[in-house]
Amino acid sequence: MRCNYCMPDEGDYTAAPAAHLMQEDELIAIATYFVQAGVRKIRLTGGEPLVRKDVASIIERLSQLHVQLAITTNATRLHLFENTLRKSSIRHVNISLDTLNRERYQMITRRDVLGQVLRNISMMLAAEYKVRINMVVVKGLNEEEIIDFVALTRDQDLEVRFIEFMPFTGNNWSSGKVYTLEEILQHVSTRYAFAAVEQEAHDTARRFRVQGHKGTFAVISTMSQHFCGDCNRIRLTADGKLKNCLFSREETDLLQAFRQGHNLSQLIATNISAKAAQLGGQFQTGLTDMEAAAIQNRSMISIGG
Repeated sequence: MRCNYCMPDEGDYTAAPAAHLMQEDELIAIATYFVQAGVRKIRLTGGEPLVRKDVASIIERLSQLHVQLAITTNATRLHLFENTLRKSSIRHVNISLDTLNRERYQMITRRDVLGQVLRNISMMLAAEYKVRINMVVVKGLNEEEIIDFVALTRDQDLEVRFIEFMPFTGNNWSSGKVYTLEEILQHVSTRYAFAAVEQEAHDTARRFRVQGHKGTFAVISTMSQHFCGDCNRIRLTADGKLKNCLFSREETDLLQAFRQGHNLSQLIATNISAKAAQLGGQFQTGLTDMEAAAIQNRSMISIGG
């Protein structure tokens, strides 16, 4: 995919050489440090994790660490890996999908594969996976489809999650493109009556259920109403950098430390203890006053979306 809200234009980025990325054995070894420190859930995300040639082996080996495994994918290749997911006890699948319209899908992703994605979503549901569909809502682009996405929850036991558009280097963010939690709920209320669903510990999404629907919908309100005080997510990039927040300026290079033979436990603890109070310390003002040009961070494709 070449999704235009997270990927810089062609020619504005350079792919990292393979030697700069975690190799399979390194990835497993570094993940083991986190499990020993108390991590109980690992999510494979991207870019697109299922394009990595050794991903099946990585999934199978991670499953031996006795943690809950999950994956976020654009679903274009899920049909090739369903057996791997099942053998490795992955039952939670997040699927990135920002439109149900073929022409708009092709415009956003610069690929014409919506049909395959929808077939794979149906396959996952039929196999009784816990499916979440992640829709990044960008004002002026796809907010008119919110009702159509909520309609998916009527007869299917899935969750649709609406994600506020977030700023990263090169993605042309502005506050005027953010469709907020309040706006999303107001939009849904024009068609449906709904009620809040009880939150679980460390939830990053506010969940709701339409009366009579099997599934639920949720909103991840990073920009308009952040949830930083209760967020316990950390992120390990493909090149082995630890980020204690998606927006953090500082990163800890675990891969180079590992290659030099260092114990990573203290590095991990120090990084996490330095986490800023909110939004990586990048945003201290109201939404309309945020300056995307002032962000000190990577592009979303090099962080891992």
